[in-house]
Amino acid sequence: MHPAPSVIIFTALSGLGFGLMGWLGVGLPAVSGWSAFALFFVAYGLAVGGLVASTFHLGNPKRAIKAFSQWRSSWLSREGILAIVSLLVMAVYAIGLIFLNQRWQIVGWAGAVLSLGTVFTTSMIYAQMKTVPRWNTPLTPALFFLYALAGGALLAGQTSAAVLLLIVLSIVQVVAWTLGEESFSRAGHTIETATGLGNLGRVRLLESPHSSPNYLLKEMVYVVGRKHVDKLRVIAIFLMGLVPVAIIVLLPNNQFMAAAAVISHIIGLFASRWLFFAQAEHVVGLYYGKR
Repeated sequence: MHPAPSVIIFTALSGLGFGLMGWLGVGLPAVSGWSAFALFFVAYGLAVGGLVASTFHLGNPKRAIKAFSQWRSSWLSREGILAIVSLLVMAVYAIGLIFLNQRWQIVGWAGAVLSLGTVFTTSMIYAQMKTVPRWNTPLTPALFFLYALAGGALLAGQTSAAVLLLIVLSIVQVVAWTLGEESFSRAGHTIETATGLGNLGRVRLLESPHSSPNYLLKEMVYVVGRKHVDKLRVIAIFLMGLVPVAIIVLLPNNQFMAAAAVISHIIGLFASRWLFFAQAEHVVGLYYGKR
């Protein structure tokens, strides 16, 4: 799949934002006043900024509002609805902490559940796609959850939880990459199944369906070189997981080191998310002899 910057920014930043909201919702850290304002400002900035970025990938952003009406069948629609509800509920909780010095914990817990529910719906936009075997696995929502919780823990200053989550995230990410290598072949997709002509014998491409590049080739038949994949995987694991863990465990605990850990994680997150899209093999590529 074409790794569009808008979708990478959307999935990365919104996950961080809603992950941070999840920690704030359960009372970690136990902040109020200006401290609470700063953390909620960051959480809302990431979550809303990511959601806004997603609209730039729409053919006509003005029609984004129509996506909310398809909640019965569309994970994208469910995500949009849950995102708005989460933001509204967390706003009530934030008002109590910032302005009234009140901790309405029931509201906070509800906001945390809704925030993580939003992360789940985002992951299911991709995990439910049988046409992309690399995504069509329980590891996809697991990774989205781990990225949200680990990144949120870093932003919330929950260092012990962050270390554990980052280690688990790194392991699960490597497992997902490894299993993903054979996912397309395991799914059994071939040019025969894609065209429905397998009953006639072996099918081969005689001539390309188009004489020039089209939308499908641009968006769904992206090819990335193996050497680039290997380099980006190493960069992603080191910056997303190992470097932040090393900073937390080995270096002094202060604001500068905390910022360095967050920045490193975010850079690694973007590298990993780029690979998430760039390596996704869509079955439509079979029609063009690209698989």
